[in-house]
Amino acid sequence: MSMAKVEEEHTSTNHTPSHVLLLQIMSKRRTWVCIFVLFYGLLFTSSWTFLKSMISWYNFQAQSSNSWWPAVYVSVLLGTVFGLLSMVAAIAVVVPAVLVTWITIVVLLAFFGKPKRTLVVEGGQITREIFSFMMKVLLKEGNVVAAICAILGYFALGRTNGKGVD
Repeated sequence: MSMAKVEEEHTSTNHTPSHVLLLQIMSKRRTWVCIFVLFYGLLFTSSWTFLKSMISWYNFQAQSSNSWWPAVYVSVLLGTVFGLLSMVAAIAVVVPAVLVTWITIVVLLAFFGKPKRTLVVEGGQITREIFSFMMKVLLKEGNVVAAICAILGYFALGRTNGKGVD
């Protein structure tokens, strides 16, 4: 038997029909778009439910006391949650862009005649630099979103003082 025939039999026995079907489905772009939309739909639904429950808690607390602490607590908590959600959403967009950038840089280095060993070392350095830059930007943007949500939430809750917020 030839080596190619052995490998073909080996690969055909490893993959069950359901495994092959799963691989074919997951290789389609529309499948990933559907997963993306489903994921963000779940994020939106859960954040909306969380928002409604926090406003309900705030309404209950505002009726029983005239303190401003419930408004601060709810606004900081909402700002934190929506800041984290914005970072998760940004990661889904940033990761493919960073991968394309990294591949482009490594290919350009290869075209300029860098040896393979140098490409591996510089590729690792580039990966660390891109990852650290991405994390800095994500943290900064997430903090900005969190601060804006907290401030807007505090003023919205403070203005209504627990009345009329549904």
